[in-house]
Amino acid sequence: MIISPSLLAADFLNLKNEFELLKPIENLWIHLDIMDGHFVPNLTFGTPIIQHLKAICSHPLDAHFMVTNPILYLDLAKSWGLHNFTFHFEAITDHHDFILAAKKIFPSVGMSLNPSTKIESVPLSILKMLDLVLVMSVNPGFGGQGFIPESIDKVISLEAIRHKNSLNFIIQVDGGVSDKNAPYLFQAGATNLVAGSYIFSEPQKNYKKRIDSLR
Repeated sequence: MIISPSLLAADFLNLKNEFELLKPIENLWIHLDIMDGHFVPNLTFGTPIIQHLKAICSHPLDAHFMVTNPILYLDLAKSWGLHNFTFHFEAITDHHDFILAAKKIFPSVGMSLNPSTKIESVPLSILKMLDLVLVMSVNPGFGGQGFIPESIDKVISLEAIRHKNSLNFIIQVDGGVSDKNAPYLFQAGATNLVAGSYIFSEPQKNYKKRIDSLR
């Protein structure tokens, strides 16, 4: 199980120290929520911050683009040192060409599904192209929301499609993830869990303890 701490919940005045606490923990991605103020109301990281993050971070960077036009970010994000680039299914219409373009730049390309988006609306031909599918278990744009239980059923359906068609994409879940729902998500087929508030709200900053409780 890969755990992806969501940097949006970290202490931004002490990011270097936050990374030092995460550095010795294995099987970790650092999750970046990129918001444009249009696809979702909030606005988050830009190029200068992410380039500095890469310089002090030893874990793979996993960027989730909650943006209206993700194609504009392909060239922009080339210099960010990203391992994974996840765009939203709902944000574009020509998924095939976009994925092909993204795969020329990034080692891993993922696609995110809003809670209201049905698995059945995603063509199998698109799923076959992906390295990762992100199931949003809250509505995108805000941290600290409650987990939507029906997300587990969506993961089960996605895992059934993955198994039936011998596909290799990672199933990632983001939103309200905690030790209460992580075991069910793992059993359903998820192998990558994004957690923000659950990890970074640990009062003693024992992030390893919180992360281990999700595995």
